[in-house]
Amino acid sequence: MKDMKGNIASFESMGLVDGPGVRFVVFLQGCPLRCAYCHNPEMWNEKEIKTLMTPEELVNKVKKYKPYFGEEGGITISGGEPLLQQEFVTEVFKLCKKEGINTCLDTSGFGNPSEELLNVIDLIILDVKELDENRYLNLVGQKIECFKDFLEKCQKTGIKMWLRQVIVPGFNDNEENVLKLKAFAQKLKNIEKIELLPYHDMAKKKYKTLGIPYRLEDIKPMDKVKCKKLEKLLK
Repeated sequence: MKDMKGNIASFESMGLVDGPGVRFVVFLQGCPLRCAYCHNPEMWNEKEIKTLMTPEELVNKVKKYKPYFGEEGGITISGGEPLLQQEFVTEVFKLCKKEGINTCLDTSGFGNPSEELLNVIDLIILDVKELDENRYLNLVGQKIECFKDFLEKCQKTGIKMWLRQVIVPGFNDNEENVLKLKAFAQKLKNIEKIELLPYHDMAKKKYKTLGIPYRLEDIKPMDKVKCKKLEKLLK
């Protein structure tokens, strides 16, 4: 394992929205999905080398921020899709557990997590892209079966979960969708929180720079007030 290195796109040392408390957030390079509203297209290509680090090097970096974590904070590994580098994530989380650091995986659920990985996760933040098979395929460019398999595997472990969904005007910004999400969540175990995230278009310049067509070119940012009203339906 000494030669193992993770391909890391970026860090955020004092994250406040990526799990409970103050988080050290690690964004891993590579993602199999092509979400229409993705705001990090520069992380798609898993073969593009960014910053390479061993699990030990990363955890030593995280430990410097441990005084800021308090009782709730810790490390969150996100992406991209962190399950593309799950062996690396597993080793990082194993080391973090030895140091008493809370671990959180922020994922779209597109991957097959090992039992070893699931055993060292304290919280999963699951991005629920869409629940309808055809709409899911159209939105992210992949079939929904992998997401369902991931969720089923997590449900057998009892891991605490947060659910998140991006709300896009004209696509899912309606009561029907939110109530469908609520019904979906009520069938699951250990759901601590459901969050609706208002769509924004701040990534347009990235797409233009990268020469990638932006599929939501004509869609305006989601009204935050309306998004909050829809979120009240989840209570």
